[in-house]
Amino acid sequence: MSKRAIILFNLGGPDQPSAVEPFLFNLFNDPAIIGAPGPIRYLIARLISKRRAPVAQEIYQHLGGGSPLLPNTQAQGQALEAALGQSEEETRCFIAMRYWHPRADVVVQEVAAWQPDRLVLVPLYPQYSKTTSGSSLKEWHKAAAAVGLKAPSTTLCCWPEEPGLIAATVELVAELYAQALAHGTPRVLFSAHGLPKKVIKSGDPYQHQVEKTAAAVAEALAIPQLDWRISYQSRVGPLEWIGPATDDEIKRAGADKVPLIICPIAFVSEHSETLVELDIEYRHLAEEGGVPAYYRVPTVSTHPKFIDGLARAIAAQDRRGGLSCAGGGRFCPANFGQCPATLSA
Repeated sequence: MSKRAIILFNLGGPDQPSAVEPFLFNLFNDPAIIGAPGPIRYLIARLISKRRAPVAQEIYQHLGGGSPLLPNTQAQGQALEAALGQSEEETRCFIAMRYWHPRADVVVQEVAAWQPDRLVLVPLYPQYSKTTSGSSLKEWHKAAAAVGLKAPSTTLCCWPEEPGLIAATVELVAELYAQALAHGTPRVLFSAHGLPKKVIKSGDPYQHQVEKTAAAVAEALAIPQLDWRISYQSRVGPLEWIGPATDDEIKRAGADKVPLIICPIAFVSEHSETLVELDIEYRHLAEEGGVPAYYRVPTVSTHPKFIDGLARAIAAQDRRGGLSCAGGGRFCPANFGQCPATLSA
């Protein structure tokens, strides 16, 4: 029986209060996040992580002291194994986190010990960015080369319009939209993690793909004259970031006196930015700003439509080989030079 390893990549998160500062250091010491030369980046990462750790520890206290991202991702891996296991070969999902355990250097040894015949690399970010999917894939290939992992691999680099993702999101939004109608005509706000403008100007396709995901969900909702917008959350540092900012759009909804449905469009599992930033901090902002009603759409997590859709995309990529987005080929227009299809050509 042949053996297929699915490698799921995600950000990672601290599992206890003492892990917060080293997690932040790993994040800011990534050249994909801060592009300064190594020694300077190291010093900047040390400074930022030390300064931000107390605030971040307070955030994680709301979550019991650590991030739920790993157990959430493990649940997704188990669901994908079940969905992909309907064949005569053995499929196993491995999880590689970027900035906290389990890191790629450890996971690649587990994969090598299992001796798969081939691998499918799957970042759990629907929209590609060099700062997320790109960074994880780069670290994986470096770790695989270090241990001599020779099994052929194929990469599903992004899946912004994957039908299962869209269908699951539509179902979750529609349920809350029906509830929000009791307070007026709702506005749907698709919130994604922000990026500095300079990253997008370098040819990174992330914002383009976020816009495509949100537009696909809005169209599939099939609500006449749907009021919907895209915003970006989680700004840090002095750089100019893409917008509009989610907090500004929440204030706008308060001024317009419309009920608000906020949908995390770039996250597929719950973590601090959904459970604290959206559920607590932004809810408080909405209440203070006069938003008549505030609803937060759950992430797709292990929603059957999402898992089945992603499993189909993984299986199709396994058959195609190489690197491509869901559906095959290149998703982004040619002007996005940071598209991985360009970089791998």
